[in-house]
Amino acid sequence: MTAHDVARLLPAIPVLRDLCRSMAVLEAVLSPEWESRYHSFDAGWGPGEEMASMRNGSGDEYSIVFLAEGAYIRGFDHEAVMSPYGNDGPWPGVLDSVPDVFRPCVEEPAFCDEGMPVVTACLWREAGEGRWRVGEIEYPDGESDPDGSTHLFALLVDPSPEAFQRFAEDYYEVPVSLDAVRHVYALRPLTQEVVTALNADLKLEDLAEDLVASRYPSAAG
Repeated sequence: MTAHDVARLLPAIPVLRDLCRSMAVLEAVLSPEWESRYHSFDAGWGPGEEMASMRNGSGDEYSIVFLAEGAYIRGFDHEAVMSPYGNDGPWPGVLDSVPDVFRPCVEEPAFCDEGMPVVTACLWREAGEGRWRVGEIEYPDGESDPDGSTHLFALLVDPSPEAFQRFAEDYYEVPVSLDAVRHVYALRPLTQEVVTALNADLKLEDLAEDLVASRYPSAAG
């Protein structure tokens, strides 16, 4: 799989945003310590901007910036053959066609290393467009996952509660209630009952900051 395959499978921007919010809240419940989480969401990333992020603790990550003009996705797999660290910068075509409206995202210091964009896969979608776009890229021969898209975006192209349950049980090594995951994926207000089903040691009020960061509804108000 490459970014081009991901582009055909990703949902529309509002659906993707809701999915990212749900995953961030689920992980806030499963992992109260932010540093240990895989997925996060920051509704106050910048003026008029929100950001969903993933980091696996081993050097792989993605960032999705949601803004009025659309959405920009940057993925980085540190072992991918298309890594900028092994190719004197980003792979040809990955960033060349990014529209001007998203150039600030390309150049965002948080996504760069001493000015070099840290990216192996890039996708974008302008508001009102009917599909996600990717640059014109000649991928290296003989590589099944040249830009890391297969594992970077697995939960985005399979937006099912079952997929998240499998991921979370493997990553956190605890049983994860599928009913609770379905509840959060449906963006229903978070209740103490749902929190307890995922983490018996956590109180709903402990999640106040995370719910605000994800703009997620709570039954507590």
